[in-house]
Amino acid sequence: MSVLVVAGTDTGVGKTVVTAALAALAHADGGRVAVVKPVQTGVEPGEPGDVDEVRRLAGVQDVHELARLTEPLAPATAARHSGADGPGVLSVGEIAATVERLAAGCDLVLVEGAGGLLVHLDDAGGTIADVAALLRAPVLVVARAGLGTLNHTALTCEALRAREVACAGVVVGAWPQRPDLAARCNLEDLSVYAGVPVRGRLPQGAGRLAPDAFLAAARGIILSDTVEVPA
Repeated sequence: MSVLVVAGTDTGVGKTVVTAALAALAHADGGRVAVVKPVQTGVEPGEPGDVDEVRRLAGVQDVHELARLTEPLAPATAARHSGADGPGVLSVGEIAATVERLAAGCDLVLVEGAGGLLVHLDDAGGTIADVAALLRAPVLVVARAGLGTLNHTALTCEALRAREVACAGVVVGAWPQRPDLAARCNLEDLSVYAGVPVRGRLPQGAGRLAPDAFLAAARGIILSDTVEVPA
């Protein structure tokens, strides 16, 4: 079973674009790829969401959104505020079981987190880090280019180590066309703070590219060093 969890240091760091990039690379190399988004918040029913973006950019059709909540909050909080008759969220055990079922027929399953690594996915306080621990899957951390990145990334990787979850490295999710001094220094120092290698960076706006151009941009992520995908 080959599973990779894509988690962020925070919300809005570019997890979906990085997930799509990894899916596009594996798909282009002939791998059977599935993508799972356990829960998405802040999107109305019927509106396009993260899984639709992955499908468009990567050309992968085997994508699964397990729950959707309209409030732009952490999943467990959004579920509580959806009302007594509102939709709930799956437990981390149920999420892991779904991924395992998909993995039986795939070369690679990518699991994209919601928000940061430790936001609560369910009322029991389960997180995407707990999903990774149940699956014994490595986690690729997506970080921002700007200020605050070093501390947030160090804390995220430390939380993974505390759970004995392997960290596959760090990817900068939206690298600016004209990086300032903070961004340039962060790129130099991220591996020191995180204790893991920087696997690559995707240019800001990559998610707006056409699929062919997006695949070319995705080559900046060193997939072969992140997770083994059979040809």
